[in-house]
This record gives sequence, C-alpha cells and structure tokens, in this order.
Amino acid sequence: MKRITVLGNNSGRNAGDAAILGNLLADISAEISDIEFYVPTTSPRFIRENFGEFNVKPVALLPWYGCIKNFGIPLYRSMVNTDLVLICDNILFDRKFYNPLFNNLSSIALVAPVCKKRGIPIVHYNCSVGPIDFDVGKKALQRVMDASALVITRDMQTKELFDNLNLNYPELHIHADCALNTESPGEDRLQEIIQKEGLLHNDKGTVGFNVNAYIDNWSMRGTLDSGEFCETIGKAADRVIDDLSVDIIFFVTQVMDLKNTNACVANMQHKDRVRIISNVDYSYNEIAGLIERVGVLAGLRTHTLIFAAAMNTPMIGVLSYPKSDGFLRTIDQHDWVVAFEKFSVDYLGEIVQNAWQQREQTRAQLKPIVDAEKHKARSSAQLLRQFL
Repeated sequence: MKRITVLGNNSGRNAGDAAILGNLLADISAEISDIEFYVPTTSPRFIRENFGEFNVKPVALLPWYGCIKNFGIPLYRSMVNTDLVLICDNILFDRKFYNPLFNNLSSIALVAPVCKKRGIPIVHYNCSVGPIDFDVGKKALQRVMDASALVITRDMQTKELFDNLNLNYPELHIHADCALNTESPGEDRLQEIIQKEGLLHNDKGTVGFNVNAYIDNWSMRGTLDSGEFCETIGKAADRVIDDLSVDIIFFVTQVMDLKNTNACVANMQHKDRVRIISNVDYSYNEIAGLIERVGVLAGLRTHTLIFAAAMNTPMIGVLSYPKSDGFLRTIDQHDWVVAFEKFSVDYLGEIVQNAWQQREQTRAQLKPIVDAEKHKARSSAQLLRQFL
C-alpha cells in the first residue's frame, strides 16, 4: 500500500478546492490501485464525510496536535512519512509570508529539504504558483523546487513566473485543473434542489452571477471599494433582468463571499427575481449541476468559471486575479472578460446581454476545447506511476 500526501486548501470552505480534491482522488484511484491518501486539513470531518468512498485519511491541522494551521508537527509528519507529496491548487505564494494562518509556502519550504534528503518526491499536481513578489518568497519557492521531482501546472503563467524569476525547476508539463472533471449529481437530485429553492422556472431563462470577498484586499485596490463594487453588480443584475426578462442566481462557492453576495442583492430593485445558492448548503457537484442550467455566468472566482466550463456554460470573467485571466485564455474565452478599468453597470450589463445572445454558439465552441482540457487533467495521474 503506497501513501500519497495531498497538500491543498482542504478546509471545506471553498467548493473549488473541494472539487480539486474530489477529482484528484478519483483520477489517481482509477489509475493506480492500493493507494492511501493523507490529507492535512483543519476540518477532518469534512474530508471523512465527503470523500469516504476513497481510501483517504484526514490529518488534523488543529492546535492541540502541535500546530498553527499548516505550521507544525502534523504537516511535517505528513510530508516526511509518505511515498509521495502532491502540491495542489494555488497554495505557493508569498503574500503574508510569515503568517501560517494564511501562507503555505513558508511552512512547505521548511520541510521540503527534509523530503529531498529522505528521497521523498514532491510533485506539483495540476497547480498554479504565485504571485511571488518578494525576495523571501523567491528563495522559499526555490527551496521547494530544489526538492521537487516534477511540475504539472494548469496554466502557462506558472512556467512564465518560474522563468521570469530565473528559478531552477524540474521537468514541467502544462495540463489542466482537476476541477474541470466535476460532474452533475444527476437529474433527481437537481430537481429536488430546483423545487426546494424555487429555481429555473422562468421560461425566459436564468443568468448566473458570482462575486468574491477580496474587493478591499488586492483585487481592485485603488479602483473602487466593496460598497461601490456591490452597488455596481446589483444595478447591473437589475439591468440584465430588465433587458432580458430573466431571473438571476448568485452562486457562492466560498463561504466568505456570502457577505458581498448579500450586499449585491441588497442593492437590487428586483430582489424577488433573485436566488442565492451557496456551498454552505450544497456540494460542488450540485452547484456545478445548477450552473449547467443557466444561460450565462458572470463571475469573479476562478473555480466558479471552471465549473461553468465543466458544464459548457458560457461565462464572463470579471478579472479579479491573474489565474482567472490565465484560465480564460486557456479555453479561448478571453474575449468574454471585464477588466476593472472597464467595470461599470453599463459595460457589465452590455457584455452579459451579448453573451446571452451568443450563448448557443459559445456552448458549441466550448465543448471540444474543454473536453481536451479535461483529458489533460485526468492524464496527470499517469505521470505519477514512475514514483509509485
């Protein structure tokens, strides 16, 4: 029985992170048998309850086990008592570098040289890296790269970052995000949710929106504050209802985004035409299945856009961070973006209306591109055979 330690954002608060883990477990289990997965997490119960079909064991990142989140004994033991370490998602960046409640790079960089000394390979699995803005981050990332056996990224931007920083790195493949292989839970479950929440009953159709909690942090710093942002989104959603006679669903895929989501709805005139679907109540599969039913999705969070792509739903990316831009370029959807210098009620309302009018054409264009990306994401599991 081989042991794989999976490092990522596995707290259960983010539907995108849950989708990465769920699809990773499925892809690797289908390719390689006799595997035990060890998953460091602040929520062991979430791992047990949602991924029990796999041979997965949560590793509790809780203070009474000798750690401050990822800094401490549980992470060390997970990385040095294993056959393979996988680094997933986008956990290697240098913002708040010395804060273990927020930053993973500092902790992983401390343990990575020990893995190298013990001959434990580190593989970056369908991940992104960055941003790296400080010298301390660059040095820490180089320590991780020096201990790494393979890099499989989900975007070209990661390789460009390595090259721009003049980092030494091992063999590198550009594949795709695990979450692209998310599947709908099935018609019976979807109909149950649709009836319970009163969704998708408008013959004219439904448009999806998604916002995040980072407005005052780095996404739009110096551009507008969260109050102005939420007012703009709310008025744009009203305009979409007026122009297209559709209903609106706000999709929440990270629980911290609920505050701004509620603020957007509070700024709307047509509140009776709006529903909120959140990962507080529904799984990533259920959210993706509902996204499949909307005509267009306009969103900020990258994984909400990835769910749309997985379901071949036309999307508009409001570019709050570079990985969204990279993903949209990968699937040839970069024409459907809202840069913050153009962010306004009129511009957002107009681009949603244009996307709505072209939605069937866009669905047809998306399918072959996304199918190829899904294959890339699954094929990453084959590259792990050499280490196991």
